[in-house]
Amino acid sequence: MLLIVSKCLAGIPCRYDGKDNLVPEIKALVERGEAVAVCPEVLGGLPTPRTPSELQPDGRVLNKQGEDVTAQFVSGAERALEICREHGCAGAILKARSPSCGKGVIYDGSFAGKRVPGNGVFAQMLLDAGIPVMTEEEHLQKRNEHGTV
Repeated sequence: MLLIVSKCLAGIPCRYDGKDNLVPEIKALVERGEAVAVCPEVLGGLPTPRTPSELQPDGRVLNKQGEDVTAQFVSGAERALEICREHGCAGAILKARSPSCGKGVIYDGSFAGKRVPGNGVFAQMLLDAGIPVMTEEEHLQKRNEHGTV
């Protein structure tokens, strides 16, 4: 079963701050050809590094400077979904709380570190397309519950 994963989890420095969120197990999936890594924000034309962004209660995505980057988030998520479909990915492991990739919980749009229920733009597109999504935290928790490394 091929997966689509957040590129930052595979150790690629594409986060807003130019860093990564390396999870060695996810990097290994990509290296073995069992996962395809994407960064919807970069696919949407945003640079690395970039001003941090958060989803707003009205559905727009604003960066911390107040600029509307919704179009970049949507176009990048659409391209990432195309890549997912092109490769026949059956599931996703995405970065928790990200405005693109978060599932279940995201930041509230105030840039104050407050969390609210919700999904990132790409995660929601995958879910709407019937593709199961879990965060890297859920993946690692599930792995630990089953006693595998």
